[in-house]
Amino acid sequence: MNDEPDLLNVVDVEATCWAGQAPPSQVHEIIEIGLTVVDPAARTRLARHRLLVRPARSTVSPFCTELTGLTQAEVDSGVTFAEACRLLAVEHRAGSRPWASWGDYDRKQFRRQCEQTATTYPFGHRHTNAKQVFAETRGLRRRPGMAQALVTAGLPLEGRHHSGADDAWNIGALVLDILERDAWRVTHTG
Repeated sequence: MNDEPDLLNVVDVEATCWAGQAPPSQVHEIIEIGLTVVDPAARTRLARHRLLVRPARSTVSPFCTELTGLTQAEVDSGVTFAEACRLLAVEHRAGSRPWASWGDYDRKQFRRQCEQTATTYPFGHRHTNAKQVFAETRGLRRRPGMAQALVTAGLPLEGRHHSGADDAWNIGALVLDILERDAWRVTHTG
């Protein structure tokens, strides 16, 4: 029997990035995982988490530091990607809880990086693209970025944009906005 209410993990990742193309022999790697736990029934954000992830096949560029605020020295203190996935599965019940992200980038980046590193994918199949649901709920033809969605919803941007932990917290607020409109839905992904 499950003694925990039906909770939702809201996830946002930051990855290594460059002003243009990735340098030779470097690939986009997750360097921060932000996770906000939402209680849909209580209509509240319960917890905020941040995992720093040490990249193995890329470095943090000056462009990436400017965008995310993360430095190479900071992410060097993080855990490996495999350990981050293990922590998501064990400590945050990522395999059993439904989860959401703003768009499909986060889900696809996790899948790609798990395949590239032979790491077990930590999430279950109940994922919601909150960006899509928000646009449909508001009758928008174009799917707005997170910052614009906050403006549309009349919500403040809390913290730094492009910080995984802060973005997950803000996406959690947008999920609550969708829930208040009785439009939230959990979808399934393969």
